[in-house]
Amino acid sequence: MSHATVLVINAGSSTIKYQLVDPTSGEAIAGGLVERIGESNGLVEHRYHGEEHSEELPITDHGHGLREVLRLFDTHGPRLADAHIVAVGHRVVQGGSVFPHPTVVDDDVVEKIRDLIPLAPLHNPGSVRGIEVARELFSDIPHVVVFDTSFFQTMPASAYTYALPKDLAAEHSIRRYGFHGTSHQYVSEQAALLLGRDLTSFNQIVAHLGSGASISAIAGGTAVDTSMGLTPLEGLVMGTRTGDMDPAIVLHLQRAAGLSIDEVNTLLNKESGLKGLCGNNDFREVLAMIEAGNQDAALAFDVYVHRLVKYIGSYMAVLGGLPEVITFTAGVGENNALIRERVADALAGFGVRIDKEANAVRSKEARIVSTPDSTVAVAVIPTNEELAIARQTLALVEA
Repeated sequence: MSHATVLVINAGSSTIKYQLVDPTSGEAIAGGLVERIGESNGLVEHRYHGEEHSEELPITDHGHGLREVLRLFDTHGPRLADAHIVAVGHRVVQGGSVFPHPTVVDDDVVEKIRDLIPLAPLHNPGSVRGIEVARELFSDIPHVVVFDTSFFQTMPASAYTYALPKDLAAEHSIRRYGFHGTSHQYVSEQAALLLGRDLTSFNQIVAHLGSGASISAIAGGTAVDTSMGLTPLEGLVMGTRTGDMDPAIVLHLQRAAGLSIDEVNTLLNKESGLKGLCGNNDFREVLAMIEAGNQDAALAFDVYVHRLVKYIGSYMAVLGGLPEVITFTAGVGENNALIRERVADALAGFGVRIDKEANAVRSKEARIVSTPDSTVAVAVIPTNEELAIARQTLALVEA
C-alpha cells in the first residue's frame, strides 16, 4: 500500500458499509459491513486478502459500530495506522440544491446535511451520525461528503420542476433531485473509456438497475434528465418500489382502503414493485418462477421491461436522437442477460441489435454486448461507487 488511500463510509439508518480504497490503482484493499445497529443481534463483516470474517454481537449505535470497524482492521488487517489514509469519504444520499459538488466537511456542512433530513428521513440521519462519529475517530485527516444528488444538479429547470404552485414548491424544496448520481457519473465516464471517445463528444443513456433502479440521459457528460425525483420512489419499477404511478392512487388507498399515510408509505416503498406483483423481489427467484410457469412473475417481468423501454424511448427524444450507447449497470443490470435482451428486442425498430452470445457472458469487465451493425452500442459496465467516492475525495483534498 504505497499509494495514498481513502476510507469510504456509507452510513445508513441501521448499517455502515465501509471500504479502504486505493484511488490510484482502483483496488478495494479491504471492506465490510455493520448491520442491525441498535439491535441485540448485530452483525459485523470484514474482508481482506480474500478472507472473510464475521461476528454477531450487540451494536448499540453508530459510534459503537465504527469502533468495531477499527477493531476489525486491527485484528484482521490491514492496520489503518499503516494504510496511508489521507481522507475519509462519506456517501450522503440527499444534498438537495445546497451541495452541487463534493464538499470538505466542517461543522456548518454537517448542520446543512442535518437540515436536509426532511427530504431524506430514512437516509440522512444515519449519514449525519456516521460523519460525526468518524470525525471524532479520524480527527487528524480531512473528511469529504459525496452526494447521490450532485450529478443531477445540471438538469435544466424544465426537467426538475414539478407542476405544483411555485411558492409551495419553493417553501418545501419540492423538485426532482435524482439519486444514484455517483454511479451514473462513474459509469458514464467508464463508457467513454470503453468506446475510446471524449466524454463531452457524445450522448448516452445509463440504466442503474439494482434493488433500487434509475435511468439517466447524459449529453456530453452532463446529466439532463433522470427517473428518480424528490425521493427514490419515482421512475422505474424496482424490487419493492412502485416507480411511476398516478398520484391519486394514494388518495384512493386512503379513502377506499382506509390506509394511513405511514401505511401507504410502507406499501409503496417496501411492498410494491416486483415483490408486490409476484411476491418476490429477487430477480433470480423471479426468473425461476417464470421458468416454472408462474404467470404473475411473467407479468412482473414484462411490466419491469416495459417501463424501462418507455424511459429509454423518452430519453432518446430528450437527447434529440439515438444515443451513442445504452449502458446497463448495478446488480440486475450487470447480471441479468434476459432483461438486456428484451430491452434490445423492443428497440429493434431503432436498429438496436444485441449479440446474444456476448450478452450471455458473465464478466466483471466492462464490455459491449451489441452487434457491430447496431445503431446504438449496448454496454455492460460494473459500477463502483466506492471507487468513485474515493477518487472524488482524493481530488478535492489534493486540490
